[in-house]
Amino acid sequence: MSAFDEWSDNFATHLYEKYKNTKGALLPILHEIQDCLGCIPHAAVLHICDSLNLSKAEVDGVISFYHDFRRENDGRFEIKVCRAEACQAAGSEELVSYIQNRLSQAETQGTFRIEPVYCLGNCALSPSLMMDGKLHGRVSPERFDRLLTLQRTESA
Repeated sequence: MSAFDEWSDNFATHLYEKYKNTKGALLPILHEIQDCLGCIPHAAVLHICDSLNLSKAEVDGVISFYHDFRRENDGRFEIKVCRAEACQAAGSEELVSYIQNRLSQAETQGTFRIEPVYCLGNCALSPSLMMDGKLHGRVSPERFDRLLTLQRTESA
């Protein structure tokens, strides 16, 4: 990950230098911007169009197709819960209900977003979820509470 936390000419130059010889550079560029900034700002889209000789429609189409890309950073922490069949069979629906109830409490209200995903590739350890880009398997309500506490201490 790079040291950039806002869109700038320096960030644009960094991306251009890093990916100028990469075939299919659009997705890696979008991921790097998303990882650094939490969203893909309009100015970045315009720069990508110029750098990769793509139309705005092409870049916007990719951003809107993949649900991980956001155009605005709402500042909330994302929890991705697997909703595929293996995780459902292992109790992911009940886990989602528990997480929603847990996160509706006053100290966490509005700071988290639950995002359904349809396979995290961790079927043998169902139910699975991803917090802060880290995959966790065999998540019970008790384990979720421990992960939530860990997340709070790491971000404090």
